[in-house]
Amino acid sequence: MKKSPLAGFQGLYAFNSLVLLIALSSCGETKQEEDKADSRPNIIFIMSDDHAYQALSAYDDKLIQTPNIDRLAEEGMLFEHAYVTNSICAPSRAVILTGKHSHLNGMMDNSVRFDSTQMTFPKLLQENGYQTAIVGKWHLKTQPTGFDYWRVLPDQGHYYNPEFRTPEGLVVDSGYVTDIITDRSIQWIKDNKESKKPFMLMYQHKAPHREWSPKEEHFRAFTQKEFPEPATLFDDYAGRGTAAKEAEMRISSHMGVTYDNKINPEIAEKLGHKDFIYWYKNGYYEMLARMNPSTRAAWDEVYGPINEEFEQMNPQGDALTSWKYQRYMQDYLGSIASVDDNVGRLLDFLEEEGLAENTIVIYTSDQGFYLGEHGWFDKRFMYEESFRTPLLIRWPGVTQPGSVNGQLVQNLDFAETILEAAQVKIPAEMQGRSLVPLLKGEKVDWRKALYYHYYEYPGIHAVKRHNGIRTDRYKLIHFYYDVDEWELYDLEMDPQEMNNVYEDAAYMEVRENMHEKLIELMHEYKDEVKVPTN
Repeated sequence: MKKSPLAGFQGLYAFNSLVLLIALSSCGETKQEEDKADSRPNIIFIMSDDHAYQALSAYDDKLIQTPNIDRLAEEGMLFEHAYVTNSICAPSRAVILTGKHSHLNGMMDNSVRFDSTQMTFPKLLQENGYQTAIVGKWHLKTQPTGFDYWRVLPDQGHYYNPEFRTPEGLVVDSGYVTDIITDRSIQWIKDNKESKKPFMLMYQHKAPHREWSPKEEHFRAFTQKEFPEPATLFDDYAGRGTAAKEAEMRISSHMGVTYDNKINPEIAEKLGHKDFIYWYKNGYYEMLARMNPSTRAAWDEVYGPINEEFEQMNPQGDALTSWKYQRYMQDYLGSIASVDDNVGRLLDFLEEEGLAENTIVIYTSDQGFYLGEHGWFDKRFMYEESFRTPLLIRWPGVTQPGSVNGQLVQNLDFAETILEAAQVKIPAEMQGRSLVPLLKGEKVDWRKALYYHYYEYPGIHAVKRHNGIRTDRYKLIHFYYDVDEWELYDLEMDPQEMNNVYEDAAYMEVRENMHEKLIELMHEYKDEVKVPTN
């Protein structure tokens, strides 16, 4: 049979049509993939500033009830032994971002500028399909990088009518800082929730950082409360070395009655109080100047009688310490009450918007804080109240509600945890461990010791440089630079760390084992710097 002269053309046409059909089909599949929402979890990292675990009722309800933050423990996991690597604001934040100890990320104290060009977990999430944002406290001096949206406080920021740094410049928001940070965070989620991309939000509060200035409803309520004194409020530091004795953070002599306790400088000076830091008086007047008229009127109504009573009482000695402790707790805890209110607002918003089931929520603090233990306020030491932090994580469908974990974990682990949850490869240079297996309830071979290193001396509060190691039961600390002193604590027998047993013959074997572990961890974390003795 004779072939048609068009047969070859028809065959070629059929072949090309098939190729086109396959190509169009392929494009359709690609388009469907593009249109398909990324099902990886959203992540909200909530961090307050100086929030002691003792002031969170999921851990201890003697001082305050925090029902909203407690929801994360009830619906997720509470970590009983969460710690930091360096108990001070900016270095802690750098460790969280980079997953590396201070000596490697370069942020060893608060005076340093963070190197924003280095690798951070927000950058890795952004590169791997996440929308990223940070709202609130940044405190790293440089411009935030790795974020699609950022609105951060300059330096420490202010409680009333605060300024914020933005890509467009400095702006002022009217209101109370904890409310504003929440408003802006919720608005960012609203603006981006229709996106096919998952989001990661760092929602970071100024509160309850010093000068502990509560919102009106809470300073009205908390100034009417009285709080139990800690057993070690009048600690004389016997049985410990010079570091505890020489630290300048005692409520009795280093807390300012003006800036900290809200006593008018004229009354303070009349009664002979010489607040030892020059900016106390200026800070007091600046705080008042930032208030709008209605807040200032309410403030005068509440704090005016407190000033009058103080002037009439003129407490001295231990009575003054007790008075200052109560004023400290009233304002510190009042500031936390707003954090709890606003965490509740955010959690409710997630529920209302149908976002809760696919959102991991982490709550922590940049370090612990002293609430009168050992007579102190502030942080910095490797002693427990400063070293330990709250850590609550809710991951619906993955983490068993109401679960409690007792492993030794650190802020060094946060970056790795977030990356694994987001299905992003964890860089080999990161030094922590992902908490995901713990959150899943898996039995894993976990670390047996934690490493700590504090550098900011000479400096405010005069806490000496030191490094050390903590295991489940023991803690070894080396104070160096202007001294060469060692402290060893048996945390089972002495949980308040009142008795240094470093020279106790009964602990010689423990001491040697702890020294060996310390050297091992210094090598593991590449902290090979020679310890100078001045």
